[in-house]
Amino acid sequence: MTPIVAIIAPGNMGAAVGKRLTEHKVTVLTSLAGRSEASAKRAREASMQAVDDRQLVEADFVLSIVPPGDALALAKRLAGVLNAANKKPIYVECNAVSPQTMLEIADVIGATGCPFVGAGIIGPPPKPGTSNTKFYAAGPAAGIFAKLNDYGLIVRVLQGPLTAASALKMSYAGITKGFTALGAAMMLAATRGGSAEALQRELAESQPALLGYLTRQVPNMYSKAYRWVAELEEISTFVGEDHDEHAMLDAAARFYERIAQDFDGEKQEVGALDKFLGL
Repeated sequence: MTPIVAIIAPGNMGAAVGKRLTEHKVTVLTSLAGRSEASAKRAREASMQAVDDRQLVEADFVLSIVPPGDALALAKRLAGVLNAANKKPIYVECNAVSPQTMLEIADVIGATGCPFVGAGIIGPPPKPGTSNTKFYAAGPAAGIFAKLNDYGLIVRVLQGPLTAASALKMSYAGITKGFTALGAAMMLAATRGGSAEALQRELAESQPALLGYLTRQVPNMYSKAYRWVAELEEISTFVGEDHDEHAMLDAAARFYERIAQDFDGEKQEVGALDKFLGL
C-alpha cells in the first residue's frame, strides 16, 4: 500500500520533499501551527494536507524537517501524541544536528515506542527532474524508510550506529558551509585592506574553479545565513571542544549570524561581497 507521510514543516525543503512525494501519489500531511502564510502557500502548492498533531501521527512516517535549533523541541512537542498513538509511525529525524543532539532526540522518541531513524539531507530542495537531493539514513528502521525510494525520494541506508548519517551530514556541511564562510570572510578582509580588486583578479587567473564556486555559493547564503547559525553550532559540537577546529566552526556560526543581521539591515557587508564578485 502507498504510505502516508507527515512532514513538519513546509519550509523550502519540507515543501519540496512533500511535492516530490505527492507527485508520486503519496498522501502528505503537515502542520501549520505557528506557521506563516508563506508556509501555508508552500503547503498548498505541494498538495500537502494541513492537520492537527493527533492526525499527523496517524501517518506511516513522520519526517522532521525544521531548522536544527528546533529539532529537539519538535520531538518533545509530538512526544505526547506519539505516546498515545495506537499505531506507531516511524519518526525520521532529518535535520542537520550533531550526533549528540541526534541521540537526545532519539531518547525522546524512543520513550514513545516509535521506531526512530537518524537521517541527514544532502542537496538542495528537490526540483522536478533532479536527483541531487539525497536522504542518508541510519538505524534499525532505516531499511523501512528506504521504501520511499519507490515514491520519488533517494534514500541511502548507512551501516553503523544510529548517528552515522548525522556524522556524514555534519562533515559534509562543515566542508561546504565552513568553506563558504572562510571565502566570504577573506573577501571582506581584502575589501577592508584595499586589495579586493587584486584578490579577485588573482583568483580569476590562478583559481578560476574556486572563484566560480564562491560566486555561486556566497550570494546563495545571504537569505539562509540565519538558519546556518544553529547548523554551524551543531557542527562545532560534533567536532568537539578538545579540538581547535571547534573554535573555527563556532566562529563561522558567528560570521553567519552577522551576515544574517546585515542582510536584514543595511546590507553593507552583503553589498561589499556582491561588489567583489561583480554582481
